[in-house]
Amino acid sequence: MITFEALFKISYGLYIVGSGDKERGNGFISNSVFQVTSEPPKFAVCCNKNNFTSEFIRQSGAFSISVLSKDASPDLFGRFGFRSGKDVDKLDGILVKYGETGVPIVLNDTIAWLECKLMQTVDVGTHLIFIGELLHAEILDDMKEPLTYQHYRKVRKGVAPKNAPTYIDKSKLKIKPTN
Repeated sequence: MITFEALFKISYGLYIVGSGDKERGNGFISNSVFQVTSEPPKFAVCCNKNNFTSEFIRQSGAFSISVLSKDASPDLFGRFGFRSGKDVDKLDGILVKYGETGVPIVLNDTIAWLECKLMQTVDVGTHLIFIGELLHAEILDDMKEPLTYQHYRKVRKGVAPKNAPTYIDKSKLKIKPTN
């Protein structure tokens, strides 16, 4: 038996993973970002194969990670978490910096960002794990706290979109969510 609520006890942060270039870029909300090595520093991001951004990461060979602040705007979650870049330009009207590789880096409500060169792609079924070597990282606001998935779920009453690796069909939950 699996008590799916136990999965909510795993700790995550919330990030915007971006890729592409100045001509066309995209990004998505991710709670599956983690450091996998220290020398050299490498990071892994998990992306649904159907996410438009996965195409950009494979084509550009690079990605960015924007670490969101605890008070990040709900508009960012709507734009980057619940809309497709195939239908809308997610970067339109967003404060963006372009990294050394040319990838877009979202600066809105971002407290730090990282830029990685793609080193490896691992197919894990519905998702791809992109592993990138860190090229550049910067702190934008050392005073603000990063947003955690637990805070997003419990305090902000947010849910994971269907493409997220942490998505759980509500029918599988014993304790039904209030939202």
